[in-house]
Amino acid sequence: MANPTATFETSLGNFSAELYLDKMPLTAKNFLDLAKSGFYDGLHFHRVIKGFMIQFGCPHSKDPNSGRAGTGGPPNGTIQDEHPEAHKLSNEPFTLSMANTGRPNSGGSQFFINTVHNHYLDWFTPGNSRHPVFGKIVSGQDVVQKIETTKTAAGDRPVTPVQVKKITVEGY
Repeated sequence: MANPTATFETSLGNFSAELYLDKMPLTAKNFLDLAKSGFYDGLHFHRVIKGFMIQFGCPHSKDPNSGRAGTGGPPNGTIQDEHPEAHKLSNEPFTLSMANTGRPNSGGSQFFINTVHNHYLDWFTPGNSRHPVFGKIVSGQDVVQKIETTKTAAGDRPVTPVQVKKITVEGY
């Protein structure tokens, strides 16, 4: 059976991602459940760093100018870190990776899309960063690049807000 896909309808265009439910079941299921519930609909990318990543998923980002954007999580709390030895997926360009506070088991609704190979964020690389990859953009990479190159202000926040109007899930 094929992995599910999620299509992001954004203010700059659409992109789709395959979610690795087969390799990262806990992390992918968390994202899929939040997407299907409508949790992500109407939120904004709250952190955009050209040559690094774009970050999304904070409930406080419904207001793109909120000072709390980037500090919130899902209503059901955080999830367990997922680091399967059998699936060492690297933070390669266009992969989706779980954001966290830097503490174990602190991921929840926020994730980022790598725009370059951020191998030092791999959970299996020596160091403190532990960001498991749970999906990859399969179409609309040009839209991700548009988001990445949008002008930003203080806190790496887009000057012109980039909203995800809706996420549609197929195959789940």
